[in-house]
Amino acid sequence: MRIRLLISLLILILALPAPTGFAGVTRGDGAPAPDFTLPTSSTSSGTMSLHDFRGKVVYVDFWASWCMPCRQSFPWMSSMSDRYAAQGLVVVSVNLDKKRDAVDEFLQRFPATFVVALDPSGKTAEAFHVAAMPSSFIVSRTGKIVYTHAGFDLAKAQTIEDQIKEALS
Repeated sequence: MRIRLLISLLILILALPAPTGFAGVTRGDGAPAPDFTLPTSSTSSGTMSLHDFRGKVVYVDFWASWCMPCRQSFPWMSSMSDRYAAQGLVVVSVNLDKKRDAVDEFLQRFPATFVVALDPSGKTAEAFHVAAMPSSFIVSRTGKIVYTHAGFDLAKAQTIEDQIKEALS
């Protein structure tokens, strides 16, 4: 299992887009989003589960502290969370770093106003078939994946925001 994870991570690193890369946007297939329960970065909130947000639109973002595009996506995700929370959007970022210190250091530089979950085993990323950093999934109010995209480029973020607005409507 550990060798499989290492091979998967190597493939992931080799498949990473350029630092400002935007690998593309696709309409989701409507499959149910894999449920997960993970600890959060906040010691006060403990754990979170995707099923807790049923009835909301959830933007699930997979990231790592070494991911250069994630440095741009974090402020953007905070603005999306602030702008659309009242309409039912929840942003959940899932970190894949093995070391908690790397997560904490990243969050000091790029604070999050949304849920930050921790998945050092990478099992949640495997369940979502994550192939690049960052990779994001828009999950409908009924728990189905309606959009996916890999990479992040601030110049193309309007496309993602339009997907969020469509899912909220």
